[in-house]
Amino acid sequence: MLEEPKIAIDTPAPESAAGPLAAAIADFLRSQATERTASAHTLRAYQSDLRRFAAHVGSETGWKEIDHLHIRGFLSQLYEEGLSKTSVARSLAAVRSLFKWLAREGIVSSSPARLVSTPRLSKNLPRIPTVEELNTVLDAGAEGNSALVERDRLIFELLYGCGIRNSELVGIDLDDIHGSSGVILVKGKGKKQRYVPLGESCNQALSIYLPVRSGVLARSKKKSRALLVNARGGRLTTRSVGRIVKQVAVSSGLSPDVHPHTLRHAFGAHLLEEGADLRSIQELLGHERLSTTQRYTQLSIKHIMDVYDRTHPRAR
Repeated sequence: MLEEPKIAIDTPAPESAAGPLAAAIADFLRSQATERTASAHTLRAYQSDLRRFAAHVGSETGWKEIDHLHIRGFLSQLYEEGLSKTSVARSLAAVRSLFKWLAREGIVSSSPARLVSTPRLSKNLPRIPTVEELNTVLDAGAEGNSALVERDRLIFELLYGCGIRNSELVGIDLDDIHGSSGVILVKGKGKKQRYVPLGESCNQALSIYLPVRSGVLARSKKKSRALLVNARGGRLTTRSVGRIVKQVAVSSGLSPDVHPHTLRHAFGAHLLEEGADLRSIQELLGHERLSTTQRYTQLSIKHIMDVYDRTHPRAR
């Protein structure tokens, strides 16, 4: 199995030196890592947001002294520092999770964060490339400055063809590919696993890439279980995937705003446009809640008009 990414959780000094906030925050992070199996990315975000919150309220402040006014003051400070509504909402979510854990541990009787409203976020959905635009990119073969064009083509095929996350993509090992069954074993959030179909285009891109991968490993004299490797034979990182996707997108005439999650979003939206039901899309994307899938996908104007023309009695 692929090793889970690690994050160093600071061990605070005794309470007299670090205060009760730092000690409890460290315990909270450990519980999220062990009991909730939170990802390294989530733990880093929690640690950053809660450190700022602790600095705002002061090391001498006890948990029972913190009320909703302290939390609102913290959010105001974040706005003054120029953080976006999305970042402020994330910080509030971290504080809420912390107080929920404190209440469960009996450290506080109730959470003051419940009295603080989440910042109203824009409901504008990000624009995703059309089917035609993505087909143009994939048919072009992902040409560019990359030394491993075949790998970059496979990256696009897997992100768009399978709807997987960037972190799931780089975590794929060679033995996770079950060609005879036509599926890939994907290791998702919280150590959950699921199988996703490996389409014909993905299979073709894979068969072209594998000899290239073997050549890279032979030259570098390295052994690797990773499906996607860099030019030195190491496992490809999420940062590198983001850079590759942006380079290929821009060279193909797409918006520079295209990133790996854009392709995952396009996967869900295009399935919906072609008539797939939300429950199936939920399974393919690995969403725990159907409500997440409903927010994640978007209906194009063309699809809405087609549905109207086919179903409304006054449309004909």
